[in-house]
Amino acid sequence: MSAGVTISSMSSYAILGCGSVGYAVAEGLVEDGKDVLILDKDESRVESLRDQDLNAKQIDISDPDVVDAVADRDVVLILSSDVEANKAAVSTIRDKGDDRFVVVRASDPVSEDELAELGADVVINPSEVIADSALRSLESGELEYKARQLTEILEDASGGLAVLTQNNPDPDSIASAAALQAIAREHGVDAVINYDGDIGHQENRAFVNLLGIELVPLSEGKTLSEYGAVALVDHMKSGDPDMDSEVDIFIDHYEPEEGIEAAFTDVRPNVSSTSTILTKYLQEFDLSPSEAVATALLYGIRSETLDFKRETTPADLTAAAYLHPFANHDTLEQVESPSMSPETLDVLAEAIQNREVQGSHLVSNAGFIRDRDALGQAAQHLLKLEGITTTAVFGIADDRIFLSARSKDIRINIGKILDDAFTGIGETGGHSTQGDVEIPLGIFTGIETSDENRDTLLQLTEEAVRRKLFQAMGVESTESGNGT
Repeated sequence: MSAGVTISSMSSYAILGCGSVGYAVAEGLVEDGKDVLILDKDESRVESLRDQDLNAKQIDISDPDVVDAVADRDVVLILSSDVEANKAAVSTIRDKGDDRFVVVRASDPVSEDELAELGADVVINPSEVIADSALRSLESGELEYKARQLTEILEDASGGLAVLTQNNPDPDSIASAAALQAIAREHGVDAVINYDGDIGHQENRAFVNLLGIELVPLSEGKTLSEYGAVALVDHMKSGDPDMDSEVDIFIDHYEPEEGIEAAFTDVRPNVSSTSTILTKYLQEFDLSPSEAVATALLYGIRSETLDFKRETTPADLTAAAYLHPFANHDTLEQVESPSMSPETLDVLAEAIQNREVQGSHLVSNAGFIRDRDALGQAAQHLLKLEGITTTAVFGIADDRIFLSARSKDIRINIGKILDDAFTGIGETGGHSTQGDVEIPLGIFTGIETSDENRDTLLQLTEEAVRRKLFQAMGVESTESGNGT
């Protein structure tokens, strides 16, 4: 078949074996205006096909003469239920040096392999096709059912909806919350996005400001218990929630460590972002997203998958394709290229200077810092160093140690490593590719911070944190090795 030619552009087809599968394919092709020739050994079946004005001829498809019968056809579809006859037909066509496009039916994985080895271009296993179709139908049916459940909860939320993001929310959490807010408002429910912590990363601040997404700190406005319903969206990166009010809606792409009791739950660890899940709901509700929501969701998917280079699933790609025409790509470019603050540059410089590398693991101390979000940016930048798969950068601010880690090593879960290393002495949160820790400084030193002892505290803290990290990663720390 010549380069650039597709099956859809071809006009003549031969169907060898016209049982139920062959007939369904023939019917579809004829409806599309294609020239179809049907070959089957059953005389009565051939006569019946001719009575329906179909071009049919009687021939045993395992007969060597079948090559001459399909000589003027662009595509040959061998769809008999007799796999041995199908093998014979493929062999006959290929033995004659015929290079036309051949699609053939198999009966099981073994015959799939055999037919592929005989030279078939495409091998179809009907049982797999039926299973795939059943799974797609099941997914569609489940989403429809879930959408009805969500509608019922929103309609009962007379006091409004509080949508709670993860602590120090990232783009995926913010975008997912904005999408749920849009769905709620479409159902006549006022929804407010709440968060705890800070929006500190430059990209995240640019993201919120450029798209005009309004987020209300938990410490301001109404308490969660004053709302008609509470939703947790992409919240698991903050760990299991400590809630004073009931959770009505829980949507995430990470499984909680402990079960979350909620009237509505949709957790899908088989996708890479919560933005993907919310995009599916927009489609199910037949809601065209606003430019701001579409841009936010597309950025949420891209940030979680590192621009589709990390743990990307087909669902993420189809969601991104759906959002693409609605999004503002000039705004996306602005969000993705914010200027680096002097504080971030200072933290990155310190982290580069103080790095210790053991194997493919890098740990670094950024010293006393003012912006703890700069640690995550430094950890992400250091992950680009040649041979490095896991990074951890820590610093001291306000009598606390803050640590951010990143990993692209599929063999480890950096969130679990941090939890194992610091559980019981600090607050941890994260997942397989990133994590954060916050530890009271006195845990390691028992000394209050002052101008006179800052350097001593830093040295004591550095030694303790490095040792714990490398031990949790399964490597030994040394006094050497800054990766040069």
